[in-house]
Amino acid sequence: MKNIYLMLTCLAIAGCSREQPPAREPAPARKARSAAPAKETDHRPVIVAFGDSLSAGFGADPGQSYPDFVQKELDQRGYPYRVVNAGISGDTTTDGLERIHTVTGLQPAVAILEFGGNDGLRGLPVTTTRANLEQMIVALQKAGAKVVLAGMTLPPNYGPDYIREFEKIYKDLAAKYKLPFIPFLLEGVVGVPGMMQPDGIHATVKGNEVVARLVMRSLKPLL
Repeated sequence: MKNIYLMLTCLAIAGCSREQPPAREPAPARKARSAAPAKETDHRPVIVAFGDSLSAGFGADPGQSYPDFVQKELDQRGYPYRVVNAGISGDTTTDGLERIHTVTGLQPAVAILEFGGNDGLRGLPVTTTRANLEQMIVALQKAGAKVVLAGMTLPPNYGPDYIREFEKIYKDLAAKYKLPFIPFLLEGVVGVPGMMQPDGIHATVKGNEVVARLVMRSLKPLL
């Protein structure tokens, strides 16, 4: 919890508030992309990293997002999967729901679902975030994907009641749909020197490597 609160302090300093939502990437950059180059004839099962800037690798050079490092881990361990990065910076759960059909169209074997941080920072109703995440989970499962749910938390200035209800979204949905659950995607990254970018929100390259290892612990039983 100490690390989580350090992150929350950084978030507050960074100035992300309900009045100042994180900026989204320019339109040309807002598209799903493979975490590693793949030929059109690549028929390996797909693992899709579906989320916002934390999945997209905001602030990191191409090839250095956490999905890129997951691909490297898979390759090194001999798992024949192709990771597709479907993260778009600035996306809320509503944005994710709007493009869910693009993701299910990939026919992923596994989906790492990472949304909600931007909802919380904008103070959106918890009921909306919950409903959107649930619809995405159902759609992904209907498409045959195994879903790994990644949770998030918020700065303390959002109030204990709102934060408690926000965090409860992930716990409840993971229990209801029996999903592999990562309570906090940035666990082991926040508060560690060199792991976070100056904005206090996004992981550095080293941080993304740590996130990838955390994600791999939930992925391995599904492969």
